[in-house]
Amino acid sequence: MKKVIIVGATSGIGREVALCMLQRGWLLGIAGRREDALEELRAAYPGNVVAYPLDVMKDDAAERLSHLIGLRGGMDLFFLSSGTGRQNPALDEEIEVRTAETNVSGFIRVVTAAYRYFETKGSGHIAVISSIAGTKGLGGAPAYSATKRFQNTYIEALAQLTRIKKIKIKFTDIRPGFVDTALLNSEDHKYPMLMDPQKVAKKIMRAIDKKKRIAIIDWRYSILVFFWNLIPRALWERLKIKN
Repeated sequence: MKKVIIVGATSGIGREVALCMLQRGWLLGIAGRREDALEELRAAYPGNVVAYPLDVMKDDAAERLSHLIGLRGGMDLFFLSSGTGRQNPALDEEIEVRTAETNVSGFIRVVTAAYRYFETKGSGHIAVISSIAGTKGLGGAPAYSATKRFQNTYIEALAQLTRIKKIKIKFTDIRPGFVDTALLNSEDHKYPMLMDPQKVAKKIMRAIDKKKRIAIIDWRYSILVFFWNLIPRALWERLKIKN
């Protein structure tokens, strides 16, 4: 049975993916900030789940991840679903900085820890939730789109590094569009083409099974990203994109 560590398993996409894996009988080590939510999932599947609190914003995140891997008895797949993002056209400094700290510093802490584990092991699979927002700079959410581009590029760099070092680590960069989760719940902003979290989780599972390098979720967003990439920068910066 596959042993999987999930960071960000207490809500949203991470929880739905965890449930899909549990339906297959996989062995999970789950981490997140909300200890009550971790315990709830562990209690529901005591034979398949071990849990340990972890905050990617804390300096001890890598140490805690290592401890969780030990509790699980190893790791075959690392899945990161922890992140944050908000509309911020007013450029509230606190929102921008917190987004950067979570999606960049926190991302580095746990992804590099997983990479080092697999480097020692000699093989593994790292899958992360980024976003189609990394395709272009979005005026409504500058820090969010910039940090998602960072994540795309960081995984690309690690994939190249494994080739240089001749290490058998696979990477899957999962890029959803708008998913109907608590992260997007807002009374003053309506998001187009909202996707059901359970359906998104199933598509993510297929991408993981196939070890796809990049997986845009779903086909509508694949078309959107295709056309976004065709737009010259000079024209893009003049568009009124409502994200």
